[in-house]
Amino acid sequence: MSMNATLALSFVERTNDQSREYYEDIVNFFDSEECHSMKLSGLEQELEKRGRELMRLLLQEHLNKLSPSLCEQVVCGSDGIDRPKVRHQNRKIETVFGTVLASRAGYGNEGVASLHPLDAQLNLPPELYSLELRRRVAENAAKSSFDETIETVNKTSGGHIPKRQAEELVQRSARDFDAFYETRKYNPADEISTGPILVITADGKGVVMHEQDLREQTRKAAQKRKPQMETRLSKGEKKNAKRMATVAAVYTIDTFQREPQDLLPGSNSKPQKENSPRPEQKRVWASLEKSAEQVIESAFAEASNRDPSQKKNWVALVDGENQQLRILERMAKKQGVALTIIVDIIHVIEYLWKAGRAFHPQSGPELEKWVQYRLLKILEGKAGLMAGGMRRSATLKKLTDKQREPVDTCATYLKNKAPYLKYDRYLDLGFPIATGVIEGACRHLVKDRMDITGAKWRLPSAEAVLCLRALRSSNDFDEYWDFHEACEYMRNHQKFYADGKVPSSKLPQPSPKRGHLKVIK
Repeated sequence: MSMNATLALSFVERTNDQSREYYEDIVNFFDSEECHSMKLSGLEQELEKRGRELMRLLLQEHLNKLSPSLCEQVVCGSDGIDRPKVRHQNRKIETVFGTVLASRAGYGNEGVASLHPLDAQLNLPPELYSLELRRRVAENAAKSSFDETIETVNKTSGGHIPKRQAEELVQRSARDFDAFYETRKYNPADEISTGPILVITADGKGVVMHEQDLREQTRKAAQKRKPQMETRLSKGEKKNAKRMATVAAVYTIDTFQREPQDLLPGSNSKPQKENSPRPEQKRVWASLEKSAEQVIESAFAEASNRDPSQKKNWVALVDGENQQLRILERMAKKQGVALTIIVDIIHVIEYLWKAGRAFHPQSGPELEKWVQYRLLKILEGKAGLMAGGMRRSATLKKLTDKQREPVDTCATYLKNKAPYLKYDRYLDLGFPIATGVIEGACRHLVKDRMDITGAKWRLPSAEAVLCLRALRSSNDFDEYWDFHEACEYMRNHQKFYADGKVPSSKLPQPSPKRGHLKVIK
């Protein structure tokens, strides 16, 4: 017998039935004077600690029972080479209950890598950490910093993991994100059960990155910048450079017809908001690695999967950024989609307020009246008239070039975006005209996690965290994780065996002699 096999058998003999003995110790502890003098919180902490160790021992004993099992048929690799030589090999596994040891048979031959069918049976990853521990790290890293993630995992499980390894596990956890959504199947029932409007919306949000992970143009600009002072930033200087994350969302929604005056402040706006339909089957995601065009292309793919026959009204909601508009129009033409592109009314309102202050610098009723009148006319589909009117007013009032600058900016915006400002038509059709969903996604997906004070990201970790946050926000995390574990099985095990078939092991029969646990009444 080899040294490895001898050590494995010795370990098995030492650990078998330890769980029963440990359980008896827990029962005896609750009968002790020490236990009777403890407060409830102390009892909870002690029982949790002991219970976790009991789970570790049970898991270890299960692995011990599996370890002697051998394959009933010849083990052949995907290279077509049989592996008749058998050696028992040990490996540690860091689990949510603590560290356990697996002794399994390795099947090898001269000049080829050994295969371990028991690893495949248990779907063990190649690294030390179990997939369930990886899941805990991924879920926590999606919510809070890596330091907090490590602290949480250490407190709530028996697993222990350093920070660098935690970041690596998060990156591995998100590797199947794109493949998961590509395999989503079309459900015909969704055409009936969801609203008649299919919305695609996108926006951008900057993330502070290490210089080497900035996009090329941004990196060159950052390298050229030289601080004017050593101790503090001068006016207009930036401490860090950002890489833009493209955020996208796809959802369906019911129609909601309104009149232009219904959207003005004070005109039953609260009941309107309460009665407005909610987004359905909302999926949100963001990417720092991919270009804006790639992300929007993914949004079109998601929409096409939901409505392949294009029975719904396709609407794109954007903030008016020219690159997004060009991409959307190009994608719609390429896929033959009748896409209605709508520029967000909130951005229009911001331009109006800035223009209004050129005529009424002081806040007050006159400024509000000026803005509300023009907003109503724009909602009635008269954006072009308002653009020309405010320019004439600026000329009649003889405003200086500097004073009328926000007026001209607003007028130019209204004129250039006129094809996407047909709000009278949109309201009549019941289309949404505000980008609240994507604005919220930018804040929740990106800002709340990526904009932690002092954080400066490397691209692989940042991209992985964004993917995991997107899965949680879209309520897809559990389904994704099942898919991810299946992909891990194929990557780490199935593809190394002939015809993708892992040989089955002859499992040991349960022992007829089993002790009895006490029944506590």
